[in-house]
Amino acid sequence: MRNILCRALVDRAADPDFVFLTGDLGYKALEPLRDALGPRFINAGVAEQNMIAVAAGLTRIGLRPWVYSIAPFVYARPFEQIRNDLCLHNLPVKLVGNGGGYGYGVMGGTHHALEDYGALLSLLNMRVFVPAFADDVPALIEKLDHLAGPAYLRLGSVEEPKDFALPAYAPWRRILDGGGPTLLVVGSLAGSLLAGLAGADARQRPSLWVLAELPITDLPAAFLDDLRRSGHLYVVEEHVPRGSAGQMLAHQLLTAGAAPRRFTHRAAQGYPSGRYGSQKFHRRECGIDPETLLAELLQVEVV
Repeated sequence: MRNILCRALVDRAADPDFVFLTGDLGYKALEPLRDALGPRFINAGVAEQNMIAVAAGLTRIGLRPWVYSIAPFVYARPFEQIRNDLCLHNLPVKLVGNGGGYGYGVMGGTHHALEDYGALLSLLNMRVFVPAFADDVPALIEKLDHLAGPAYLRLGSVEEPKDFALPAYAPWRRILDGGGPTLLVVGSLAGSLLAGLAGADARQRPSLWVLAELPITDLPAAFLDDLRRSGHLYVVEEHVPRGSAGQMLAHQLLTAGAAPRRFTHRAAQGYPSGRYGSQKFHRRECGIDPETLLAELLQVEVV
């Protein structure tokens, strides 16, 4: 998704107010954007706290900065500056974190983003966007470009099947109908699950929904209707349970008096074996790899 981001931002390079800051990252990926922006492409170095403070200052003179790094370096290391400089003043700085979840694999826990949107959504005025598919990225960039406050864009890999016609971007989307549980997925894992579910018996497979914007404030009527039909909500995300979309959704459903009879949450569990490996390895350890999830989902009975 990083390459798609780069191409979409290059298309905005003619806007004289657009500024891009990177924390000494993006080599062999962001060079087209660097060449298009010239002096408005700023390598802030390995100084993430300062990078956020500089971005806040740039908004004060009318510029519209985007800030990029590996996900934990853009939300965890400069957390205080995000809180004090951006969120308390509701400044429209856009944070881009590459490699959400276990995306950086063998580089280990320092490079994994397992609590990113939970941590950021504890701050005033922050909004989070998690594209699931390739075409979501340009649509979200357009949306973020006109957003009045701070935002975090969590990038992952492109995992969608090539020959599946996806609906246009929306914060909530039903990708597949099915007679099984109501399945809600956050992020790129939706693509891997879609590939396995598309050919399954529609009477048995789950109804697949994709959520791309947080926090959760409104629940679509169609989603609530589907949940009443199935009686079983199944949430999947590459994020720890605390502060997760599953936790937020459970709160909203309880508050609305619409809690399902069954609730299953499959989320990141950290490092059960104490070992580091690829993203696939970590997903498998946590039971959120496509193979484990598909085997489980296609056996779930609707209550």
